[in-house]
Amino acid sequence: MKVNRNRVLIIVAIMALFGAYFGLDLGRYLNLGHLKAGQAALQGYYAAHPAEAIAGYFLLYVSVTALSLPGAAIMTLAGGAIFGLWVGTLLVSFASTFGATLAFLVSRYLFREAVQRRFGDRLASIHAGLAKEGAFYLFALRLVPLVPFFTINLVMGLTPMKTSTFYWVSQVGMLAGTVVYVNAGTQLARISSAAEILSPALLGSFALIGLLPLAARTVVRRIQTSNRFRGER
Repeated sequence: MKVNRNRVLIIVAIMALFGAYFGLDLGRYLNLGHLKAGQAALQGYYAAHPAEAIAGYFLLYVSVTALSLPGAAIMTLAGGAIFGLWVGTLLVSFASTFGATLAFLVSRYLFREAVQRRFGDRLASIHAGLAKEGAFYLFALRLVPLVPFFTINLVMGLTPMKTSTFYWVSQVGMLAGTVVYVNAGTQLARISSAAEILSPALLGSFALIGLLPLAARTVVRRIQTSNRFRGER
């Protein structure tokens, strides 16, 4: 059996980073209490060193999302708490999309070939549908925060979706949720848990927005089919 050295190196690097994250308990820094306690110091650093603060935050956010580590929600709140609504939204929007795309590409490079080889026949019809309408499904998933962020990245990497499509649909689809979380970060003192940010009504609204493109697509297809049948009579 031929071993792909690049795949082995990537897997080893990822395992080392995971080991460092959990072994050093770095996750303790990615919680609401720690963010609140350090907010003044972080804002002070941003005021004194804006370029370094922006670059450091951006790289850290990309790393967290690319490795599918827990903490993206806290990082997004931090964007609002440190940089404010507009700069925070801009940073989070691009950092989260870059990180998601890296996770998507890693999943594709490491696992897609094996999955396709083992389940290719069963996945053929699914891949055909995703190739045709995957952007609509991805947009709907991005708008519903109930679906884990990292799961979408990894699963979509196993599909034939183009990387460019994944990127722009993710950036547009995640924008509404990004604004909500970053805005909440600007009011950090009032928040006692991340769960308070997304109310059932807001979740329902996102779900409806996400389903609209799919519903519209279905209606258009049915109209086209009906018109075709009429033309054949």
